[in-house]
Amino acid sequence: MPQAVRAHLIVTGLVQGVYYRATARQEARTLNITGWVKNRTDGAVEAVIEGDRVKVLKFIDWCRQGPPASQVRDVQVEWGDFRGEYQDFSIVS
Repeated sequence: MPQAVRAHLIVTGLVQGVYYRATARQEARTLNITGWVKNRTDGAVEAVIEGDRVKVLKFIDWCRQGPPASQVRDVQVEWGDFRGEYQDFSIVS
């Protein structure tokens, strides 16, 4: 039986202005996971994702690479309890 999880991510490096959020949303929707992604004022990208643990791990692996123009330095992951509060994956401000 799939295990539902939640992860809070902070992605650092060259991750703004390179379509990171748009491609992250596309990847999340492909994997059928929910949550949000946004740019932070410090130049990082932040995301909260929920879904099946295996799919969330695949998304985190994708985040470590990002879209072609990005240069990811680090992805910090903080695990939490699944809340089921999102219906979709969206870009927020």
